[in-house]
Amino acid sequence: MINKVIVCSHLHNVCPRSTSPTCPPTNSKISVWLTSCREDALSYAMRVNLYGLFKKQLTLLEEAEGGFDQFTRSYKSYGVQRMPDNNLVFKEWAPAAEALFLTGDFNGWDNFSHPYTKKEFGKWELHIPPKEDKTPAVAHNSKLKAAFIRSKCERLFRISPWAKYVTRHEKSVIYDWVHWDPPQPYIHKHPRPQKPRSLRIYESHVGIASPEGKVASYSNFTHNVLPRIKDLGYNCIQLMAIMEHAYYASFGYQVTSFFAASSRCGTPEELKELIDVAHSLGIIVLLDVVHSHASKNTEDGLNRFDGSDSCFFHSGPRGEHSLWDSRLFNYSGWEVLRFLLSNLRWWMEEYRFDGFRFDGVSSMLYHHHGIGSGFSGDYAEYFGLQVDEDSLVYLMLANHILHTLYEDCITIAEDVSGMPTLCCPVQEGGLGFDYRLAMAIPDKWIQILKEFKDEDWNMGNIVFTMTNRRYGEKCIAYAESHDQVLLSGNLHSSKTSLLCLIAGNEFGHPEWLDFPRVGNNESYHYARRQFNLVDTDHLRYWQLYAFDRDMNRTEDKYGWLAASPAYISVKHEGDKVIVFERANVIFIFNFHPTNSYSNYRVAAGPPGKYKIKLDSDGIQYGGHGRLDHNTEFFTEPMEFNNLPNSMLVSKLYYLLP
Repeated sequence: MINKVIVCSHLHNVCPRSTSPTCPPTNSKISVWLTSCREDALSYAMRVNLYGLFKKQLTLLEEAEGGFDQFTRSYKSYGVQRMPDNNLVFKEWAPAAEALFLTGDFNGWDNFSHPYTKKEFGKWELHIPPKEDKTPAVAHNSKLKAAFIRSKCERLFRISPWAKYVTRHEKSVIYDWVHWDPPQPYIHKHPRPQKPRSLRIYESHVGIASPEGKVASYSNFTHNVLPRIKDLGYNCIQLMAIMEHAYYASFGYQVTSFFAASSRCGTPEELKELIDVAHSLGIIVLLDVVHSHASKNTEDGLNRFDGSDSCFFHSGPRGEHSLWDSRLFNYSGWEVLRFLLSNLRWWMEEYRFDGFRFDGVSSMLYHHHGIGSGFSGDYAEYFGLQVDEDSLVYLMLANHILHTLYEDCITIAEDVSGMPTLCCPVQEGGLGFDYRLAMAIPDKWIQILKEFKDEDWNMGNIVFTMTNRRYGEKCIAYAESHDQVLLSGNLHSSKTSLLCLIAGNEFGHPEWLDFPRVGNNESYHYARRQFNLVDTDHLRYWQLYAFDRDMNRTEDKYGWLAASPAYISVKHEGDKVIVFERANVIFIFNFHPTNSYSNYRVAAGPPGKYKIKLDSDGIQYGGHGRLDHNTEFFTEPMEFNNLPNSMLVSKLYYLLP
């Protein structure tokens, strides 16, 4: 007999990564893949053309820069670099500048004493020898500015796009460029963990990771939050709002300094320690990277860095995102590619992140940025003049470089358009992402909880939402993500626990999320996570925490997230029951608000003995403990719902209030 597992739940739903065979698997030849996905002649030609453009770009990098490895290490030559003899070399790309000077604490803010020398292709360089005592002329923590001369009557002060650290005085609006060169830089002690077979992601914002009404620190996260994440059984953290952003309420998506870790949470060394400690716990760390657009800020952002509107961005209307009020990168620009691709290498090398969740990919893929465009799945929507080829080639380059240089690197695309080939390898003509973020799933839970009575939940619609993706395409799904914040505090704990089982949702915070801003009198009341509730015995949050922990530990043992797509044997509208099998685990969900069932027949694949391993009705989870976990269920060779075996489940309870 083979020991199997039953996971019983008395409300919710299908495994978050189940798939349906809407498109055959790919193989190594682009033409075969394209044919199998039934693309028409136009889309076939475009896909082959894109791959040709990608190969051409790789060739150009090899010829002009010695290859992509050298090219993407440009953070070692741009900005400010300290040489072994303590000479300082400053380098910028500012093609529209007429003159460029360095000013700061080190020269008494003299705007003309340290001029850069103009080089080819719009580049500028400045060499500053060490002081008489051989120490660097610009000390660690000194403030700096780049002073541009555009014309006789125009002088601009800017922060280097390559600045590693920027800070803002409490009463100031503008951020300052701070020279970060600590005498004792943090040294990573622990190697990166291996890529896990199943990703169980804890989505995090460091600044709100405290019950206190303030901006929490990297050190707080390291010492107080990481132990919770480890205990809960998550093996991956996705850190949001790390890239410096002047406006806190933007949730980190209006980036001003791409190479600087947000100083409002601490120093670069403290972020490095956070990641290193996570690695020591076997947890990988992903960065929410924003290369889809940039803040419009000028004095402390990239916008009009050299005085023109086309330095890093498209000029005119093409360089503006009308909904986000931000600037759009020119992905065909050589120096823009240098900047963005080196930015990815910087976070991988300097901070030792393990990969990226690329934000706003849907906006990058199309000239219309998804504004006013619905996506029905018709291939004509994904291949045509509306597709931004430069952006697609950039994403292909990014994924190719990351996966070539870092074997275990993970990349996730936030795309809601359903772009085909998004997660196909670059060598197969795809964009090369490992996962797509399945945004429809958290939207579905919000709709169900807000708009439908319990008795009106539609089993077929739930299953369709969970399985509506291309065969073999890996997806990341949340019951609740930062884009969809549920008011889960008033839910029955078992009900909320089942949301966790769907996609992983932590223990449930009682209030919505809102950052301090003028509209709420700069209040931090909703910009905090109430971890203290878990430690309060008379509340039920510890029960949600316990279910989340045991769910993750059970998945770690059986690995259903990494298994082949689930087989859904039951989606019974009258009974309000869904049953599916994955990784030799049978999941049984009773959604019915009033009906319990006795001796409910359930289909099974391989024959064997089954035992209950996870039950949302457990007393420790706030349930009623009505199931005997010592009971053994044996299959019989009776075909049922197109599977060769079946068994009777003695009790399937509905969720009591």
